[in-house]
Amino acid sequence: MSRAHVARVADEAKRSPKIPPPPHPTYSIDAAIALALSEDAGDVGDVSSLSTIPSTTTSTATLLAKATGTLAGESLANRVLDAVDPELEVEWMKRDGETIEAGEVFMRIKGSARSILRAERVVLNFMQRMSGIATMTRAYADAAAPAVMLETRKTVPGLRVIDKWAVLIGGGKNHRIGLFDMVMIKDNHIAAAGGIAKAVEACEKYLEENNLSEVKIEVEARTMEEVDTVIALLDDPNVTTKSITRLMLDNMSVQDMTEAVRRIAGRVDTEASGNVTLDTVPAIGKTGVTYISSGALTHSVKALDISLNIDC
Repeated sequence: MSRAHVARVADEAKRSPKIPPPPHPTYSIDAAIALALSEDAGDVGDVSSLSTIPSTTTSTATLLAKATGTLAGESLANRVLDAVDPELEVEWMKRDGETIEAGEVFMRIKGSARSILRAERVVLNFMQRMSGIATMTRAYADAAAPAVMLETRKTVPGLRVIDKWAVLIGGGKNHRIGLFDMVMIKDNHIAAAGGIAKAVEACEKYLEENNLSEVKIEVEARTMEEVDTVIALLDDPNVTTKSITRLMLDNMSVQDMTEAVRRIAGRVDTEASGNVTLDTVPAIGKTGVTYISSGALTHSVKALDISLNIDC
């Protein structure tokens, strides 16, 4: 592969990733990369490489999968490498979302040895975490079908968009990105507002008064009585603002979830939450719920083992 072609492949992947990150109004992935690089180099740079490797030394390095899983972080790694040294040549043998096998070389970098080692740990830190999330998400998503697997906001502070990007790469879908893009009326909101009906009424009034009609509402129900309360609101002809689009079934038994889905009868989407594990998710997926959410996809993930090796 020619230098021009390799560089073009990396540039295209950087601009148009196979699976794009979720949108966010204020978050910058490039800023997160810059912070990670600055954190690593401090105010004097990579003194190990600067002191041992001549500036003119070029090397070829490979990324090796030391465990089997789902690759995630291809586009982000390209952006890290470009931020360190745009002259580095990058060749990918696998793409985001594809399986990498233990012992498989899936990426090659050629260029300044100092630049490769300057980027090494930041690339690996991002890719190992993202690939771990994608691998776990793939396992859950396959087991959850026909329900769709979602993550939660239980992400590393400062890495939420990147964590949620990895979920997309692993075959899941994103729940709300933050507190701003949807209303989730949960137990604490219900308790503080004085009940589900009062909470929904106040919420819909707020959305209407603040021209936020596009913001949708999800309501949590923990009992069948609360499910019936939401159904009554949905069927109430006096409620003119129909912003409730999803009902969360929190910590319900499989039997109650099945009955709740039957009673909802397609009025809104349903989401199962609580006690979601790889052992329980197949049965939950068969209850008829639209979505299954689990914080484990991001808060309890095991990084996928990947190493970078200088070959020459």
